[in-house]
Amino acid sequence: MVTTILLISGLLLAFANGGNDNVKGVATLFGSGTTDYRRALYWATGTTLIGSFVAVLIAQTLLARFSGKGLVPDELAASPHFLAAVGMGAGLAVVLATRIGMPISTTHALVGALVGAGAAAAASVHWGTLGAAFFAPLLLSPVLALVATAAVYPVFRAIRVGLGVGKQSCFCVGLEPVEIVPLQSPAAALERSRHLTLTLGTTVTCHERYEGQVLGVNCRALLDALHYLSAGLVSFARGLNDTPKIAALMLAAPSIGTAPSIMACGVVIAAGGLTSGRRVAETMGRRITPMNAGQGFTANLMTGLLVIGASRFGLPVSTTHVSCGSLFGLGAVTGGARRAQVVKIVLAWVVTLPVAATLAWGSYQIVSFGG
Repeated sequence: MVTTILLISGLLLAFANGGNDNVKGVATLFGSGTTDYRRALYWATGTTLIGSFVAVLIAQTLLARFSGKGLVPDELAASPHFLAAVGMGAGLAVVLATRIGMPISTTHALVGALVGAGAAAAASVHWGTLGAAFFAPLLLSPVLALVATAAVYPVFRAIRVGLGVGKQSCFCVGLEPVEIVPLQSPAAALERSRHLTLTLGTTVTCHERYEGQVLGVNCRALLDALHYLSAGLVSFARGLNDTPKIAALMLAAPSIGTAPSIMACGVVIAAGGLTSGRRVAETMGRRITPMNAGQGFTANLMTGLLVIGASRFGLPVSTTHVSCGSLFGLGAVTGGARRAQVVKIVLAWVVTLPVAATLAWGSYQIVSFGG
C-alpha cells in the first residue's frame, strides 16, 4: 500500500512540476510575441523531455541530495512513508501555486516538504546541511541571475547598436503583422493604430522587431532563431535539474531503478506542462516586464547557463528563481519592471516553504496512520 502511495505522490509532484515549470523556459518567446503560446509550449515540452532523459547520465548528485540523506537520519530518508509524504506535500503546494498562476519553485517546495515530513517523524533535521546544501544555492541563484542579466544586456545592446541593427514597431494580429513602421513612442504608436482598418473583434498588439542585416544575414530571423535556441536551453536545463529531484523520492520503492524512475518522471512532467501551464505563462511572459526578442534571448541565455552549471555540480538551484531573477534584472535595466508583480512572486516564494512543510507534515500523519 505505502509503495503505491509513494509512486502516486512522486508522479503527482512530477505532473505539478510540469504545469508550473514547463513554460518558464519559453515565457519570453510568448511574452515578446516571437511565437504564440501553443508553439512555445510544444518547444518547451520537447526540450524539457530531452533534458530529463539526459539526467539519467549526469545528475546522480541531485538524486542523492533530494532523497533526504544528510538532512534527516539515513533510516528515515530510506523510509517509503517519509518519501511519500515529501512528494505529496511538495506536489500539493505546487498544484495550489499553479492554480493561481504563481511561478514558484519545485525545489523550494521539496526542501520545505523534507523539513515538514522530518518534523512529523520527530527526526532531528540537520540545519547546517539545510543551510549550506539547500538554502544557500536557492537564495544566491536569483541574485546572481539578476546581476548577470543586468550586466550582460547593456553589452549586447551596445553590440547591436554598433552593428547598425535598428528597431521597428510591428502592429500585429496574433503573430501576423498588419503594418510595420519605424520605432515610435507609445503615444505615437497608439495614434497610428487608430487608423488601421480592422474587422470586429480583432485585437492588435504592438511589438518591437529588429531590422537590418549583418554580413548579409537578416537580423530579425537570426535573433528569432537564437531566441528559440536559448528558450530550448532553459527548458533542457530545467529537465536536467528538476527531474532527478523528483525521481529521488521514488527510489525507495522496490524494483524501481534510477533510469526508469527518471524517465517516468520526465514523461509525466511533459504531460503536466501540456495541460496546465497557461496561467503561469501569462505571469512570466507578460506581467513581470515588457520585453522584445533580444531582451528575452538575454534573459534565457543567462538562465540556461546558470542552471546547467548548477546541475553539473549538483547544486539544487531553482529554475524558477533563476529565470525570474533574470527577468527581474532585465526589468531593472530597461526600467520596465512591474514592481507589484515582482513583490507578489517573491512573497509566493517565501510562503512556499511553510506551506509545503505543513502539507508534508499532514501527509506523513495520514500515510503513517494508513501504513
